[in-house]
Amino acid sequence: MPWSGQNGNNGGWKGGGDGPWGPRGKGGGNQQPDIEELFKKSQDRLKRAMPGGGHKGRGLGGPIFYLGLAAILAVVGFFAFTVKVEPDQVGIVTQFGKYDRALPEGLHLRLPNPVEKVYLVRPQFAQQITVGGGRDFSRRGGFRSGPIEDGNASLMLTGDNNIVDVQFSIQWNINDAKKYLFNVENPAKTVREVAESAMRQVVGQKTLNDVLNETFEQNQDEVLKVMQKTLDGYDSGINILAVLIGKPDVPKDVVQAVNDVEAAKQDKSRLEQEAKAYSNKVVPEARGEAAKIIQAAEAYKNRVVAEAEGEAVRFKKIYEEYRKAPDITRERLYLEMMERVFSGTDKIILDSNSTGGGVVPYLPLNELQGKKK
Repeated sequence: MPWSGQNGNNGGWKGGGDGPWGPRGKGGGNQQPDIEELFKKSQDRLKRAMPGGGHKGRGLGGPIFYLGLAAILAVVGFFAFTVKVEPDQVGIVTQFGKYDRALPEGLHLRLPNPVEKVYLVRPQFAQQITVGGGRDFSRRGGFRSGPIEDGNASLMLTGDNNIVDVQFSIQWNINDAKKYLFNVENPAKTVREVAESAMRQVVGQKTLNDVLNETFEQNQDEVLKVMQKTLDGYDSGINILAVLIGKPDVPKDVVQAVNDVEAAKQDKSRLEQEAKAYSNKVVPEARGEAAKIIQAAEAYKNRVVAEAEGEAVRFKKIYEEYRKAPDITRERLYLEMMERVFSGTDKIILDSNSTGGGVVPYLPLNELQGKKK
């Protein structure tokens, strides 16, 4: 059966242990008395109460004995064929292990064990599970004390890959006793694991600063909705009443790492500001140099184009004169070119065929020497 084997004691529903109805002896009553054992004890008590009952074989055939026996059988039959459901309980009846019916408050007839078994569940009883390192949440929100899980369960990873300790408590009860008994093997463990999963989902969407912020407790409703949706998907019959988140904190083992991260963030911000300042200085200078180069290039372009255009106009004019007098124009061009070539030289050319009348040419050597220097 789906509820067998819980808590290592047949679900804790026979012979002791806790069950969905609470601890044994505190609102329990699901386990019916053993008829044979009750009959035997009652018979022994009746024997001791009757005159001569302490001696074997005496007083067993009298009318008082049979009246007592009938009374015992009536009492045993009453307990064997009836069950009482308290106002805060719901009775779930199974026939040969299969669900048969639910019993409301009051006294009801039933078939004795092992044909029918009645499990008394307390749906409105609020139970609490605390996930974390043992903080006491009982003073807040009217939570009752509950089991405290391992503190490592509250260590979670934020969206920016930081570890944070988020301790919280879950208050829950039963809204469907049939689903609770038959669909969930270990309700407390299921609630705890669903709570951890929901909280990790919410924390994983936040940064460390968001989680450590005072307003993080506003995420309690979000965690509750995620948990309830998951448990409803399991068809568990469990209702989440409230989620109470304690003050998140950074684990001691990673405080230094977090401080280093914060210092690195501050250094990053400082370097970014310095880079922006350097950029604000260098970029305008570079833009100014670029504008200067562009303007110089434009001026050079305009000068070269103007010179080229002037040379073209000059060439056209010379060409027109050349067409009119080719020989004269050619000789003139030759002389101008020779003048341009030899104007910068230190050589003197003498015409040997010139008629000087035997006069020695005058050479200004000092001036020639000066030009060489």
